[in-house]
Amino acid sequence: MLVLLQPIGLIEKTVLDYLSENLSKVYLNIDFLVAEPVSLNERFFDKSRGQYFSPLILAFLRRYADELVPHNYDKILGIMNADAYSNGLNFVFGEAELGGRVAIVYLKRLSTAFYGLSENYQLFLLRCLKEAVHELGHTLGLRHCAVRRCVMHFSNSIIDTDFKDYRFCGRCSRILGSRGITVAAF
Repeated sequence: MLVLLQPIGLIEKTVLDYLSENLSKVYLNIDFLVAEPVSLNERFFDKSRGQYFSPLILAFLRRYADELVPHNYDKILGIMNADAYSNGLNFVFGEAELGGRVAIVYLKRLSTAFYGLSENYQLFLLRCLKEAVHELGHTLGLRHCAVRRCVMHFSNSIIDTDFKDYRFCGRCSRILGSRGITVAAF
């Protein structure tokens, strides 16, 4: 399986390299390739909220996957340094099509600086990894998990993201294994 890491806007090379390298350590039989960045126009941004509307961005990625990107990519994970929301949610760290082809991770709220704290780049990178693993898990058909340490547990706040592991619980790893996906479990 091949997953395209698709930067939307400018994303630091260190973030993309970190994700590419470490996603391969979690999804053991999936390859990751970093694409050239693409940009979005203003229609994706909700000026009244000061946030991007995530369902529009997922629709863009789906169209992009179907029409513009060569079809040799099984999944596309968008990465965007922005704040976003979705239907019924004030914000999202990411969003994905359950069992679908596309997902996205939003980096803005993963930074310690967003919460008025001094910058902790290693923690930021780990949060990026957790959210990327989580959203790709959804594209592979996994729903949210009740095990609080599992990467598939729903993050209602950054505290939840920090508490959970970047790997899968035994149950989630067995489900993926039954689908031919080998993953790291805790």
